[in-house]
Amino acid sequence: MTRSDARRNRTRVLSAAAAVFAAQGVGASTEEVARAAGVGVGTVFRHFPTKEALLLAVYEERLDELAGEARSLAAADDPGAAFEDFFRTVVASSGTKLAVVDALAAVGVDVRASGQQHGLGATLHGLLTRAQQAGRIRADVGPADIMTLLAGTSRAVQFAPTDDVRRRAVEVVLSGLRISS
Repeated sequence: MTRSDARRNRTRVLSAAAAVFAAQGVGASTEEVARAAGVGVGTVFRHFPTKEALLLAVYEERLDELAGEARSLAAADDPGAAFEDFFRTVVASSGTKLAVVDALAAVGVDVRASGQQHGLGATLHGLLTRAQQAGRIRADVGPADIMTLLAGTSRAVQFAPTDDVRRRAVEVVLSGLRISS
């Protein structure tokens, strides 16, 4: 197989894994991922020798996507809205990501440093700084505070009974971050 074919297969497997894990949970089998990707299970294992390696790759790909979203918002005309949009995006997309993190933690994989490796921390810091300089977000919160609030809010909304309750919970947190008029 040519390198470009191998890259395409890896991309297809990651995309399929993200979709399968989102729909069925992290307990879905690698066979189901292979079927969804249109490849044999051997191809999955050639790229990801263990299910944990596949889960970690899915997680890291999501971090790359979030870092890209943050970079695209970095030059937005309204830094406060950009920061809040990113906060909402992270929380809204956290369900599968948290399940993956929990599954990896169960087998002893610590993913805490991955966000820094993918530039997520730096891009989030940039969004926060711009929003603070624009007078939209409180100056007494730092990147560690925001990461803690993102993690806590993401966990909290898992238990919300409706989309409306989830949305309101996020808005309450964001309201607490805004500078009062």
